[in-house]
Amino acid sequence: MQFIKTQDGSYTVFNQKYQEHYHTISGALEEAFEKHVNAVGVENGFHILDFCFGLGYNSIAATRGHKNLKIIGLENDIKIIEAIKNLSVPTEIENEFAAFRNLAENPEITDPHNNTIKLIIGNALQTVYSLPKDHFDRVFFDPFSPGKQPEMWSRKVFQKLYNVIKPGAKLSTYSCAKSVRQNMIAAGFKVMDGPIVGRKSPATIAVK
Repeated sequence: MQFIKTQDGSYTVFNQKYQEHYHTISGALEEAFEKHVNAVGVENGFHILDFCFGLGYNSIAATRGHKNLKIIGLENDIKIIEAIKNLSVPTEIENEFAAFRNLAENPEITDPHNNTIKLIIGNALQTVYSLPKDHFDRVFFDPFSPGKQPEMWSRKVFQKLYNVIKPGAKLSTYSCAKSVRQNMIAAGFKVMDGPIVGRKSPATIAVK
């Protein structure tokens, strides 16, 4: 697996199956903070769902400066989880990543600040049905693009996510595609523009 350096000094990986990078080339870590963690806000004790966990940037960024987070990550590709062990990250996030380097060997890890990440390995379209109703405060929604992985962006998926999050909970994603937002609205979400980071179009925030 080849690591590719992004413009903020963090690394991503190119997925051969979908012919896409896991993150924007402008910055993998920047994307995690600006399109997800900072965009929707994280508070101590939150329950977070990371839909398509990948290299873990979104979840691990969320643990920075927080405690008692309970994070569930859904991921189909164990090889990308294994890659976390050797991922070179910027110094400001080194300590947070150090706590979760061994997720491939131990899929549930708690860091020194009582933040827990638990991975569920398998197709997220199926594993999402194992999640409790009205449970999560935040969702980081990060599949490959709607053009490459359209099944992940369906009304049915957003309806399920709507059901597993609490009233007032927020979902963040990088896509602002019209079809994606229409499916979110059809599932019951209120949709708004997220930040513009690394591209001309905004991200999306959806609220229950």
